[in-house]
Amino acid sequence: METYNLMKKLLTLLVCVGAAFTLQAQEISMGGGGLENPTINPDNSVTFTFNAPNVATIEIDGEFLPAREIRTQQGTRTTTRTPLAKSADGVFTLTTPPLESDFYTYNLYMDGVRVVDPNNVYQNRDVANLINYFIIGGGHGDLFDVQDVPHGNVSKVWYPSPRAKMAQRRMSVYTPAGYNPADRRTKYPVLYIMHGIGGDENAWIDGGRVPQVLDNLIASGAAEKMIVVVTNSNMSQQASPGDAPASRHRPQLMVPGNMDGQFEESFLDVVEFIESNYNVYKDKAHRALAGLSMGGFHTIYISANYPDLFDYVCPLSAAIVAPQGDRDSYIYKDLDAKLAVQFKKAPKLYWIACGNADFLVNNNKEFMKKMDEKGYKYEYVETEGGHTWKNWRNYLTMFVPRLFK
Repeated sequence: METYNLMKKLLTLLVCVGAAFTLQAQEISMGGGGLENPTINPDNSVTFTFNAPNVATIEIDGEFLPAREIRTQQGTRTTTRTPLAKSADGVFTLTTPPLESDFYTYNLYMDGVRVVDPNNVYQNRDVANLINYFIIGGGHGDLFDVQDVPHGNVSKVWYPSPRAKMAQRRMSVYTPAGYNPADRRTKYPVLYIMHGIGGDENAWIDGGRVPQVLDNLIASGAAEKMIVVVTNSNMSQQASPGDAPASRHRPQLMVPGNMDGQFEESFLDVVEFIESNYNVYKDKAHRALAGLSMGGFHTIYISANYPDLFDYVCPLSAAIVAPQGDRDSYIYKDLDAKLAVQFKKAPKLYWIACGNADFLVNNNKEFMKKMDEKGYKYEYVETEGGHTWKNWRNYLTMFVPRLFK
């Protein structure tokens, strides 16, 4: 009996130790430790906290931080990388000034190595980088957050692209709240929107917050109900890395077949698939085309080569000229003559936007100077900042309410 009681106590002890170990492992795997980043304070300042006694330095980089100049071996450069203060017990902290309501992203560096914030699970992928984000509500930032409004749906859709000689390619399709595929009497306009170099069909959905922005603008009455099609403009890909056969590799900024005319030539496959499978209008007045950077480049050339397709054209921070070696396609030839035809057909809105610190802003101004000389009607919006998702998200909120009015 004594041996039995001893074995029972030993078994109970082992169970308790095992349970404690399991809970500890669960806490580690779930990012435990009691910390949460960031903390948004009542005055909209933001506090970051890290318990890392074995780390020498932690820095945060984000557009919401003040810019400063640093000296490197290559010379002086401007950065927003800001060091956190470390306490005697190894806790790092940083509190920002009060911030305006918006969607904010940041990068984290521990001892100079870029890492994902272990205390913030909210992140997006931008090419090969994982970037954390937070949202300050109570204003403009509410457009980028999930609100208590009717929600649309996002589908990852495979479609044939015979012009590209590909049996399957993938795009993302947002359908607004209330869309019913069986209701053939109710039709919708379509916005086709394209990513920049290194992006894919997920870029505008995640980084651009298309579902949240469209849900909120439509619910408020600021925008018409519409379908949004987000393409993959890289013709060497069927879909985003990891989502197509034999594609689980590190995403690259530059890939073959993104600015050589193939995408523009095959774009009609996208339009034909949408108009054959969704309840949409099939005329110029109910189609819009937009894109950022390389996508802005595609916007300019697709709309110029197919002047009867789009009444709304929105190049954002657009690249204007194809890279050297990629200019042989007929798509890129005789742009001036093609623009003449396009503007003779009078698009309802040609909306150009760029940041005043964008490395492409002068190219955009040269493009607009040529349009001014011809008397072509367009609108131009210049904002603060550079070639960033902060600008492109904001442009989305600006031009979408102008569509299909």
